[in-house]
Amino acid sequence: MNISIVTVGKLKEKYLKQGIDEYTKRLGAYAKITITEVPDEKAPENLSQEDMRIIKEKEGERILSKISQDAHVIALAIDGKMQTSEDLAANLNQLALHGKSKICYVIGGSLGLSDKVLERANEKLSFSKMTFPHQLMRLILVEQVYRGFRINRGEPYHK
Repeated sequence: MNISIVTVGKLKEKYLKQGIDEYTKRLGAYAKITITEVPDEKAPENLSQEDMRIIKEKEGERILSKISQDAHVIALAIDGKMQTSEDLAANLNQLALHGKSKICYVIGGSLGLSDKVLERANEKLSFSKMTFPHQLMRLILVEQVYRGFRINRGEPYHK
């Protein structure tokens, strides 16, 4: 299975990079994983609704350019479906059973995802009703995908 993560912004925090590197290394035993960063748009503090829409559209175009046509796209969105770790594992398993070998998770910038990206998504996934920094979501996502593969293989870890 090929798992790609398309995300907005450059990761600067060393501790997050270390965690993501560790889980992507572990995931290598189960799937090929790639993380693609697209540049974020600089945004002043006080944005109008129109300014926010324009920024999300610009970031969205960059995101869409990195998603392959045959990918099953899962957008991380606060209004997405919440799942347990076991649900995420079952979803990965179902996708594999249905021949979906390219899974693309999308993490938006600080303003979220554009309507076009959400329309392209096959699913929307939420990790919580809370808001997390998008850089931290990368670490949480790769850990949960790793956990999902471990669950599916019946390997210890997910307790």
